[in-house]
Amino acid sequence: MNRLTYIALLVCCMQLSAKVCAQEFDWEDYYITWDKPSKHSGESMPLGGGDIGLNVWVENGDILFYLGKSGAFDENNTLLKLGRVRLKLYPNPFEGAAFQQQLQVDKGQVIISGEKNGVKADVFLWVDVERPNVYVDVQANKNVDVEASYENWRYKELYPKKRENNANSWKWAPPHEVVTKRDSIDAIDNRIVFFHQNTDSTVFDIVVRQQGMETVKDSLYNPLTDLVSGGVLQGKNFHFIEERFGKYMETNYKAWVLKSKKPARKHDLQVSLHVAGPVSVAEWQGQLHALSNPTEPKAQIKRKNLDWWRAFWERSYIRIQPTRPDEKDESWQVGRNYQLFRFMLAANAYGKYPTKFNGGLFTYDPSSIDSTMNFTPDFRNWGGGTHTAQNQRLVYWPMLKSGDFDMMPAQFQFYQRIQRNAEWRSKVYWGHGGASFTEQIENFGLPNPAEYNWKRPKSHDKGLQYNAWLEHQWDTVLEFCMMMLETANYSDADIRPYIPFIESCLRFFDEHYQYRAKQLGSKILDQNGHLIFYPGSSAETYKMAYNASTTVAALQEVTRRMLSLSSTEVNDSLRTYLQEFQKKIPPLPIRELDGKRMLAPAELWSRINNTEAPQLYGVYPWGIYGIGKPDIDIALNTFHHDPDVLKFRSHVGWKQDNIFAARLGLTEEAKKFTTLKLKNADRRFPTFWGPGFDWVPDHNWGGSGMIGLQEMLLQAVDDKLYLFPSWPTKWDVDFKLHAPKQTTVEGKLRNGKLIDLRVLPKERTKDVVNMLDGL
Repeated sequence: MNRLTYIALLVCCMQLSAKVCAQEFDWEDYYITWDKPSKHSGESMPLGGGDIGLNVWVENGDILFYLGKSGAFDENNTLLKLGRVRLKLYPNPFEGAAFQQQLQVDKGQVIISGEKNGVKADVFLWVDVERPNVYVDVQANKNVDVEASYENWRYKELYPKKRENNANSWKWAPPHEVVTKRDSIDAIDNRIVFFHQNTDSTVFDIVVRQQGMETVKDSLYNPLTDLVSGGVLQGKNFHFIEERFGKYMETNYKAWVLKSKKPARKHDLQVSLHVAGPVSVAEWQGQLHALSNPTEPKAQIKRKNLDWWRAFWERSYIRIQPTRPDEKDESWQVGRNYQLFRFMLAANAYGKYPTKFNGGLFTYDPSSIDSTMNFTPDFRNWGGGTHTAQNQRLVYWPMLKSGDFDMMPAQFQFYQRIQRNAEWRSKVYWGHGGASFTEQIENFGLPNPAEYNWKRPKSHDKGLQYNAWLEHQWDTVLEFCMMMLETANYSDADIRPYIPFIESCLRFFDEHYQYRAKQLGSKILDQNGHLIFYPGSSAETYKMAYNASTTVAALQEVTRRMLSLSSTEVNDSLRTYLQEFQKKIPPLPIRELDGKRMLAPAELWSRINNTEAPQLYGVYPWGIYGIGKPDIDIALNTFHHDPDVLKFRSHVGWKQDNIFAARLGLTEEAKKFTTLKLKNADRRFPTFWGPGFDWVPDHNWGGSGMIGLQEMLLQAVDDKLYLFPSWPTKWDVDFKLHAPKQTTVEGKLRNGKLIDLRVLPKERTKDVVNMLDGL
């Protein structure tokens, strides 16, 4: 080979290599880049880490961001924003035509760049995943001054009225005038220290009295007592200059202003947030000081942060049309938005409290969502400390297949903390055992007071909510029991700490419905030796139900899974109990309509109160029917012909039609509804969906979209791993998902053909069934 030929071949190889490399996925395709500032906070970007969420935007040349942190509950159980920070540079490069705001999801940072009159600047914002610190790094080509204002609307007492109380536990029925107590804010040693200290009387005290639990009050877990939430804004070479007053959107605020001591090309600011209780203010301040002064150099913290995000993105992904990025292509949007929403969930990876379905840590001024809601930035619909299990479950189910096991304990420990309170409910009201969890519960385990109802008949059972939607609905906790069990299946987690909780939840149904049966007659079991789950509720939709399908399916599957555990996890005594209990669970209800057998929401019910499709819960989440399971026609008939299922069908909010379709192998329907779920939202940031039935951003909208997309791609049924069970062949995809038996499945689909399949452990490769083979 002569030298010219060799060079020509080398050039061709390099060009081919470059072409191949150009076709590989590039994270920059998923960056959200804006070339114009925002009009208001409703056009903000999410940013976060650890348990802190920020909304970041630029408006009229000012950089602003809201401070959100897990667990910052006030006396009324509002999940407070911990304030707003406003940054201004002098001279200001962000008032010119050259502007860019970019979210770099792979690095967990926002970069804001601008230029005017020869002054260029970049502002980097990022949140430390390991410690509750927000960093602001300013870099300019010329010396600039920086002004950093901490803005707070709770500088005085506030009096929320009417619909604004939907942000707290009082909702539409406050028993007295509601007061949001003022925060404490001071400039101390050129730092702005701010905090909200809960007063002695909180919603906990009033709810305990309302619900007749005073005799055991001292034994109840109370997360609101002596709770302090707040933080500190500080910067090297910054000093306090003044206080100001202003108004942002509909809310008056007071600002405490720090300013750089002299112009410079680089400036560093830090906001540290801390929530703790029960503590004294002095204890809280000491803890905050330690957290806000890490011993590691900031460069090392940043490197560790980048490593965390790199590992986060490497453990799981779904990238649709990865080699053909097109912002207008809805299928590409689905893959990109799946990743963006997972990024939002990671903002509360290590929070003490679970990510709230109604906005997570990323809520903002409500008037940009509904012009009639002229409320403070603390507002969100459906409460702050109130937990709505039907919605919350959709936020946490997708974390199994995405491998985000470290993000799930916040939800599990929420339940563990309130288990004892739920057991006290059973004992005080009915004299039996087991944990009684209602559908809408406070973060201390008792029902929401508005849903419990202040205007209830004196003769009404004190253990029941006097509410048409929520009465007799106990079974949603069982989905979280199954998630706990699945963490062992997916990640080899030690689930022994969860076993007492799961046992208590199962015992409630056994003992409560024996108690109910004794009230109604002389026998506690029916003629087949089964418990009689009446009165019950099939989701919030089929009320006064007899053997609701949601209850039956949940008890069958959780009990079955418990019995599959080893003797180190389930001892002989518990195993014997579970075996006897399993025999008492009735079969899943089936009915016939127009000659077609289909799943029933219950054996009987008295009315329909909502628009859910619980008859299909046997398909998802419980997996009794579906691909690889017997009698799939019964479930298909239900999906296609049940008149209520058809009438209620939608993609909005917590609707699950996309998931049901995916589980049943219905590719076109799964594609349609998952695309409607995950395509760009009607807002500037593409994954700020909602309000749907809840709020913006609607996290159960995003969570149900994630679940549907995962199920289209991979389903685990018994020992089999079904690939592409409802995947459109025209959707090229790179994927990595997790599966039972501590398995990961990774591969690429190109033009309907699977390439580069990698399964770990390798012996699980034999269990993979490619559903596109032969198509």
